[in-house]
Amino acid sequence: MNGKDYYNLELKEIERIKASGVRPRLLMHSCCGPCNSYPIEYLSPIFDLTLYFNNHNIFPEEEFVRRLNELKAYVQHYEQQHHVSIDIVIPPYEDPIFNQVLAANKDAKEGGNRCKTCYAMRMNEAWQYASDHGYDYMTTVMTVSRHKDSVIINEIARRLSKKYPKVAYFYSNFKKNKGMDRSIELSSHFNMYRQSYCGCVYSYEDSLLRQKRRESVIDNTPEN
Repeated sequence: MNGKDYYNLELKEIERIKASGVRPRLLMHSCCGPCNSYPIEYLSPIFDLTLYFNNHNIFPEEEFVRRLNELKAYVQHYEQQHHVSIDIVIPPYEDPIFNQVLAANKDAKEGGNRCKTCYAMRMNEAWQYASDHGYDYMTTVMTVSRHKDSVIINEIARRLSKKYPKVAYFYSNFKKNKGMDRSIELSSHFNMYRQSYCGCVYSYEDSLLRQKRRESVIDNTPEN
């Protein structure tokens, strides 16, 4: 399938749920506030939402806490504005163990095998939680990011779905229908912190190298 196909699955499932008159429980793997802003706005009228903040990849821990606090602040505002309740589940932070697994692909480019492993590990953990706690659906906000391939993420979900037959996956391409634009609009409106790297120690190190290169170019620019 391509991104358009998964988006069509998303729309068809929403129409099916609306027609059923039932409000299902959905566990959504959630990362930062900006990425969550539009999916929460989009899905909250349809599902009883719980956010699962299992982002063991985020390095250092201070960055993990900063992103979590940004998400909490947005959720609190959304709850007050829309008179809903959205729980946030926060499993113990296990960055050292998580990054040991990613180390096998530490030199891979952004979006390559290291990232695919990271997506799969976090989605699998969230799905296990959803299965253990009786959720109807599980999904991830990651398809909203322009830096992440929604087809890869949905294909990972398709493979994992065989392990969790009791919990349906909500296929998505949250970038569609100007979803990413809305995310940027909301994060700007609420003055959210927008991180400069994806999360893991390897992407963090890459961001430091990019910053040094930029500073070097500036330092070596001739004055007029």
